[in-house]
Amino acid sequence: MANARYDSDQRTDKEQVPAVLLWAMLGLVLTSLLIVTFARVTDQPLAAMPPDIPIIEERTIQLYGSMSGAAKVFDADGTLIADLDPSKGGFIAGVWRTLARERGKVGIDPSAPIRLVRFSDGHIGLRDDLTGWRAELAGFGRDNTAAFMALLKSQQNKG
Repeated sequence: MANARYDSDQRTDKEQVPAVLLWAMLGLVLTSLLIVTFARVTDQPLAAMPPDIPIIEERTIQLYGSMSGAAKVFDADGTLIADLDPSKGGFIAGVWRTLARERGKVGIDPSAPIRLVRFSDGHIGLRDDLTGWRAELAGFGRDNTAAFMALLKSQQNKG
């Protein structure tokens, strides 16, 4: 019986995380916390922002979304550009929710216009002049970027 207990205790020792690794993880967490605290206390500028690239095309739009994923997009003059069901409007509705949250922090109407822009390098993004919020849409995948690119192309077809 004593041997069985010894074997199980020995197996448990092998499964434990080494103390050196735990100390290293603690050091990493504390270092990260110190860096973030220093940056916030000294008001360091955001360093990971993409460079300013010239805008070659833009369109002012109004977004409306729902939790179901349905979305409606209107032109600045109130003309309906897109009425998307949940299977097609999920990303646009998600952007609308993010925008509504950002605007809600400062008490701005979530349906206020936002600028959809295309840069000289071909990428597209959103610019909210009311809050300073911005989104570069290249990082969200080809299909999601194409959903907003279609809104720009509908302006070209209109004009």
